[in-house]
Amino acid sequence: MAETPDIHQSKDGSSTLYSNQFNQFYHNPNGAVSESLHVFFETSGLNRALTTTESITIVEVGFGTGLNLLLLMDAYKTAACTIPVQYYSIEAFPIDSTQARRLQFSDHLNHPSLSSALPPIFEQLSPGLNSIKAVEDLNIDLHLFYGALKDFDEESLNADFIFQDAFSPDVNAELWTVETFEKLFRLAKPSAILTTYCAASGARAAMATAGWHVARAPGALGKREMSIASPLPGKLSNYKRVNGERLIQRLKNGDFNSDT
Repeated sequence: MAETPDIHQSKDGSSTLYSNQFNQFYHNPNGAVSESLHVFFETSGLNRALTTTESITIVEVGFGTGLNLLLLMDAYKTAACTIPVQYYSIEAFPIDSTQARRLQFSDHLNHPSLSSALPPIFEQLSPGLNSIKAVEDLNIDLHLFYGALKDFDEESLNADFIFQDAFSPDVNAELWTVETFEKLFRLAKPSAILTTYCAASGARAAMATAGWHVARAPGALGKREMSIASPLPGKLSNYKRVNGERLIQRLKNGDFNSDT
């Protein structure tokens, strides 16, 4: 069932939503677009990959407002890309198309008209996997799974990038468990990069226990840190690694029972 959260303007002028179900903003209220660009496009290396690779597969946990897809389409068009991009996203509680029409992102895009692609996505959703061509002249295919991550069974995707953009562990703990990160590990290429705004030790411990190598990266908009992870430790050479073994042991000891 679609949620009808409240619309707010974040401090960079872009829209975010406040979920009454999770009692949390969808994005950093200091700047929805600014945070997404920093976490998922700049820190991850996705912007560079758009111009240096032959194809890209992305898996996103939490489609939300569709902002990350919109920013991807804008970056893709700005870079005059032609490579195929497969964009898989999981969303258990989609917003409705009326809410989507009220979101203000166009002022932050190089191609403002792309904003009009979002509302139709929400109009045509049905439970399960929805394959959608959001913009015909872009070689980006959206595969939006309307349901829970545990029911998403596309386990041979070989994702290059994983966006862990779920509501925080405080309010949505089930998406920050060892089982969640094991599933994401199975969806990923050995060289994949996972990024998330979350810097909670419990979340990092779950990542490490699931087989991810984890590092700290500078956070966005006043946040001290975010997290970046990969199955290959060499992919994190520019970042300060966390002590994965210690985090794994702390998780076994129950240190994070109240901090997933």
